[in-house]
Amino acid sequence: LITKSKLKKRVSELGKEISNFYTNQEIILICILKGSFIFAADLFRAVNTNVKIDFLEISSYGEEKISSGKVVLKKDISLEIQNKNVLIVEDIIDTGLSLNSIYKLLEQKKPASIKICTLLLKEKKHKVPYPIQFVGFKIDDEFVVGYGMDFGEKYRNLKYIGILQES
Repeated sequence: LITKSKLKKRVSELGKEISNFYTNQEIILICILKGSFIFAADLFRAVNTNVKIDFLEISSYGEEKISSGKVVLKKDISLEIQNKNVLIVEDIIDTGLSLNSIYKLLEQKKPASIKICTLLLKEKKHKVPYPIQFVGFKIDDEFVVGYGMDFGEKYRNLKYIGILQES
Protein backbone atom coordinates (compact mmCIF):
# COMPACT_ATOMS: atom_id res chain seq x y z
CA LEU A 1 0.00 0.00 0.00
CA ILE A 2 2.76 2.48 0.96
CA THR A 3 6.39 1.92 -0.01
CA LYS A 4 9.42 2.47 2.20
CA SER A 5 10.46 5.50 0.13
CA LYS A 6 6.99 7.12 0.33
CA LEU A 7 6.99 6.59 4.12
CA LYS A 8 10.43 8.18 4.48
CA LYS A 9 9.45 11.19 2.36
CA ARG A 10 6.14 11.80 4.13
CA VAL A 11 7.62 11.42 7.65
CA SER A 12 10.27 13.99 6.73
CA GLU A 13 7.52 16.36 5.52
CA LEU A 14 5.53 15.82 8.73
CA GLY A 15 8.65 16.59 10.77
CA LYS A 16 8.99 19.93 8.96
CA GLU A 17 5.27 20.73 9.40
CA ILE A 18 5.50 19.99 13.14
CA SER A 19 8.74 21.96 13.52
CA ASN A 20 7.16 24.98 11.83
CA PHE A 21 3.99 24.69 13.92
CA TYR A 22 5.96 24.56 17.19
CA THR A 23 8.72 27.05 16.30
CA ASN A 24 10.69 27.98 19.44
CA GLN A 25 8.42 25.86 21.65
CA GLU A 26 9.06 22.68 23.58
CA ILE A 27 6.88 19.72 22.69
CA ILE A 28 6.44 16.28 24.15
CA LEU A 29 5.69 13.53 21.66
CA ILE A 30 3.52 10.84 23.24
CA CYS A 31 4.15 7.67 21.27
CA ILE A 32 1.25 5.24 21.45
CA LEU A 33 2.71 1.75 21.81
CA LYS A 34 3.24 -0.59 20.28
CA GLY A 35 2.06 0.29 16.77
CA SER A 36 3.52 3.77 16.44
CA PHE A 37 7.02 3.18 17.84
CA ILE A 38 8.77 3.03 14.45
CA PHE A 39 6.85 6.02 13.08
CA ALA A 40 7.45 7.98 16.30
CA ALA A 41 11.20 7.26 16.23
CA ASP A 42 11.50 8.44 12.62
CA LEU A 43 9.28 11.45 13.29
CA PHE A 44 11.24 12.35 16.45
CA ARG A 45 14.43 12.52 14.37
CA ALA A 46 12.66 14.63 11.69
CA VAL A 47 11.47 17.32 14.14
CA ASN A 48 13.85 20.28 14.47
CA THR A 49 12.69 21.96 17.65
CA ASN A 50 12.98 21.28 21.39
CA VAL A 51 11.32 17.87 21.61
CA LYS A 52 11.03 15.13 24.22
CA ILE A 53 9.38 11.75 23.88
CA ASP A 54 7.35 9.54 26.18
CA PHE A 55 5.33 6.37 25.73
CA LEU A 56 1.80 5.30 26.49
CA GLU A 57 0.59 1.77 25.82
CA ILE A 58 -3.02 0.80 25.36
CA SER A 59 -4.75 -2.20 23.88
CA SER A 60 -8.09 -2.55 22.14
CA TYR A 61 -7.44 -5.21 19.48
CA GLY A 62 -5.85 -8.20 21.19
CA GLU A 63 -5.60 -10.95 18.56
CA GLU A 64 -8.49 -9.66 16.45
CA LYS A 65 -8.72 -7.53 13.31
CA ILE A 66 -11.57 -5.46 14.76
CA SER A 67 -11.20 -3.24 17.81
CA SER A 68 -13.01 -4.56 20.85
CA GLY A 69 -14.02 -1.00 21.72
CA LYS A 70 -12.66 -1.61 25.22
CA VAL A 71 -9.44 0.31 25.82
CA VAL A 72 -7.04 -1.02 28.44
CA LEU A 73 -4.19 1.19 29.71
CA LYS A 74 -1.05 -0.95 29.89
CA LYS A 75 1.60 1.77 30.44
CA ASP A 76 1.11 5.41 31.40
CA ILE A 77 3.52 8.22 30.54
CA SER A 78 6.34 9.08 32.94
CA LEU A 79 7.08 12.71 31.99
CA GLU A 80 5.25 15.61 33.61
CA ILE A 81 3.07 17.22 30.93
CA GLN A 82 1.23 19.87 32.94
CA ASN A 83 1.48 23.19 31.05
CA LYS A 84 3.43 21.51 28.23
CA ASN A 85 2.61 21.14 24.54
CA VAL A 86 1.71 17.51 23.86
CA LEU A 87 1.63 15.83 20.47
CA ILE A 88 -0.05 12.43 20.42
CA VAL A 89 1.64 10.23 17.81
CA GLU A 90 -0.57 7.45 16.47
CA ASP A 91 0.14 4.85 13.83
CA ILE A 92 -3.44 4.70 12.60
CA ILE A 93 -6.78 6.24 13.47
CA ASP A 94 -9.55 3.81 12.65
CA THR A 95 -12.78 4.44 14.57
CA GLY A 96 -10.97 6.75 16.98
CA LEU A 97 -12.28 5.03 20.12
CA SER A 98 -8.76 4.43 21.41
CA LEU A 99 -7.69 7.98 20.60
CA ASN A 100 -10.71 9.42 22.41
CA SER A 101 -9.70 7.50 25.55
CA ILE A 102 -6.06 8.60 25.23
CA TYR A 103 -7.04 12.24 24.72
CA LYS A 104 -9.25 12.24 27.82
CA LEU A 105 -6.52 10.57 29.89
CA LEU A 106 -3.91 13.15 28.85
CA GLU A 107 -6.35 16.05 29.23
CA GLN A 108 -6.65 15.18 32.95
CA LYS A 109 -2.93 15.89 33.31
CA LYS A 110 -3.57 19.53 32.29
CA PRO A 111 -1.16 20.09 29.40
CA ALA A 112 -0.98 23.53 27.75
CA SER A 113 -2.15 21.94 24.48
CA ILE A 114 -2.85 18.56 22.92
CA LYS A 115 -2.44 18.05 19.19
CA ILE A 116 -2.71 14.85 17.18
CA CYS A 117 -0.42 13.37 14.54
CA THR A 118 -1.30 10.12 12.80
CA LEU A 119 0.54 8.27 10.10
CA LEU A 120 -2.67 6.76 8.70
CA LEU A 121 -6.25 7.98 8.84
CA LYS A 122 -9.32 6.00 7.85
CA GLU A 123 -11.19 9.20 7.12
CA LYS A 124 -14.58 7.63 6.37
CA LYS A 125 -14.54 5.55 9.55
CA HIS A 126 -13.19 7.70 12.36
CA LYS A 127 -15.37 9.33 14.98
CA VAL A 128 -12.87 11.65 16.65
CA PRO A 129 -14.33 14.88 18.06
CA TYR A 130 -10.85 16.47 18.17
CA PRO A 131 -9.07 18.00 15.18
CA ILE A 132 -6.29 15.88 13.72
CA GLN A 133 -3.59 18.42 12.88
CA PHE A 134 -1.02 16.22 11.15
CA VAL A 135 -1.94 13.33 8.83
CA GLY A 136 0.54 11.22 6.91
CA PHE A 137 -1.79 9.34 4.56
CA LYS A 138 -5.55 8.88 4.21
CA ILE A 139 -6.44 5.27 3.47
CA ASP A 140 -9.51 3.16 2.77
CA ASP A 141 -10.95 0.76 5.34
CA GLU A 142 -8.30 -1.96 5.00
CA PHE A 143 -6.48 -3.87 7.72
CA VAL A 144 -2.85 -2.80 7.34
CA VAL A 145 0.41 -4.12 8.74
CA GLY A 146 4.06 -3.13 8.68
CA TYR A 147 6.13 -0.16 9.81
CA GLY A 148 5.24 -1.01 13.43
CA MET A 149 1.64 -2.15 12.88
CA ASP A 150 0.84 -5.79 13.48
CA PHE A 151 -1.64 -8.60 13.40
CA GLY A 152 -1.15 -10.87 16.41
CA GLU A 153 2.33 -9.37 16.97
CA LYS A 154 3.41 -10.34 13.41
CA TYR A 155 4.52 -8.10 10.52
CA ARG A 156 5.65 -5.09 12.62
CA ASN A 157 9.14 -5.33 11.11
CA LEU A 158 8.05 -4.80 7.49
CA LYS A 159 9.70 -1.69 6.03
CA TYR A 160 6.53 -0.80 4.12
CA ILE A 161 2.80 -0.80 4.86
CA GLY A 162 0.78 -3.56 3.29
CA ILE A 163 -2.80 -4.76 3.35
CA LEU A 164 -3.30 -8.00 5.30
CA GLN A 165 -4.86 -10.56 2.99
CA GLU A 166 -7.26 -13.23 4.20
CA SER A 167 -5.74 -16.72 3.88
